[in-house]
Amino acid sequence: MRKIVVVNTQEDWGFSNMDDVEVVSAKTYLTDLAIMEIRNARVFNLCRSYKYQSTGYYVSLLAEARGHKAIPSVTTIQDLKSQTIVRAITEELNDLIQKSLSRLKSKNFVLSIYFGQNVAKQYEKLSKQLHTLFQAPLLRAHFIYNKEWILQSIQPIPLNEVPEEHKRYVVKFAKAYFAKNRFSTVRTNKTVYDLAILVNPSETAPPSNKKAMELFISAAESVGFYTELITKDDYRRLSEFDALFIRETTSVNHHTYRFARRAEADGLVSIDDAASILRCTNKVYLAELLTKAKVPIPKTMIIHKDNREQVVAELGLPCVLKKPDSSFSQGVVKVKTEADLDRELEKMLLTSELIIGQEFMPTDYDWRIGILDKQPLYACKYYMAKDHWQIYNWEGKKNDTVGNVETLPMESVPFFVMHTALKAANLIGDGLYGVDLKVIGDKAYVIEVNDNPSIDYGWEDQILKKDLYLTIMKSIKKRLDRKKVSKDEHQEQPASV
Repeated sequence: MRKIVVVNTQEDWGFSNMDDVEVVSAKTYLTDLAIMEIRNARVFNLCRSYKYQSTGYYVSLLAEARGHKAIPSVTTIQDLKSQTIVRAITEELNDLIQKSLSRLKSKNFVLSIYFGQNVAKQYEKLSKQLHTLFQAPLLRAHFIYNKEWILQSIQPIPLNEVPEEHKRYVVKFAKAYFAKNRFSTVRTNKTVYDLAILVNPSETAPPSNKKAMELFISAAESVGFYTELITKDDYRRLSEFDALFIRETTSVNHHTYRFARRAEADGLVSIDDAASILRCTNKVYLAELLTKAKVPIPKTMIIHKDNREQVVAELGLPCVLKKPDSSFSQGVVKVKTEADLDRELEKMLLTSELIIGQEFMPTDYDWRIGILDKQPLYACKYYMAKDHWQIYNWEGKKNDTVGNVETLPMESVPFFVMHTALKAANLIGDGLYGVDLKVIGDKAYVIEVNDNPSIDYGWEDQILKKDLYLTIMKSIKKRLDRKKVSKDEHQEQPASV
């Protein structure tokens, strides 16, 4: 990927040449046909102004239209103009702001951020975090003190306004910044797209274990992705990437959903996509969707405060209660008596107007059919945890928390199981899903459709091995290739007359 620094005039740059960095004037970038034809470039916009319809604004705007990665993006430029948005975005940094500025005696403070760094070591972390939230090369943050430190504004610094005594630091920080592997052109021949994989290092039961993540990264790189693991703190960086792969437990009222929405808004390919998260993670929606499509599910009742007395007559005892946004067996309880039922409903209805109730269907194992692009990907039998009625027993002993997993070749899956799983998943979309089913006699009942199914080394990959990870990465690449072809065809359409 080519690295292009755009300045108002060549004289504005004023620094020695840096490896693999092209410096061009704004006029050249906006009008040169050769630059317009570049397919893979990262544009660092160092123009003097980003005001609406200014030269700097058009550099970022046209960069995005050309498929170049602009820093700052037009979205960031717009965000920097709004004090309300700035404060909302930086609210989570309040503790860091107070800690970083606690020793100051004045009521005003200006922090200059050059390529994510500051000349003073004590402001390094704050500078990095602000740069992460507002991806612009040069920033000036204004703080005022009123009982506590408040970020009053954050604005771009014109390159020609960098103080003379800071210029040597700017050169040093710029060299480190452009030398990052993230922007490296060494990978040009092998890497076609940039892939972000969203993870939560603190999650106790992530969708993929450490070894599986290593295999995902290896597979991604083998098909032409530059791959980077990101966390919820990297929300503002999404526009740097071409695709997002979520490997963190998802929920609608959660940053994973916001990441998927933001990715789609920025034109990224996303697995999970926001619609799939919405449809799969809410059990009320899923029950209604499957029922309407006549997909077999356990006898189900949507419970609310006005019909809770009818549960026993409708479902019998024992029965299963589920919070609408439960996952990995958490928020799911089996109630055996009316007293248990009343107690659990009382708790659940405090946090949700609607609760899912289902008849209890005891089985030794559940089927899990992994589906991608509306085609079966893998098939497993998930056995119940020891002395428990679910696959996961979060209150069990350390070695008895999860039941065994048996991965099977596709030809070993009964036709009616596969057919039911595909019908359920295809109602959601064409993403990556895990359909859980129980078999009673010769009929399969869908328990749930997971938008972010577990893919762990040594479990789901027992049959396909490395090809499981490769298939998923190839799917993401195909989606990007189709998107690119579609965009190119659209741009080549003759203008109407």
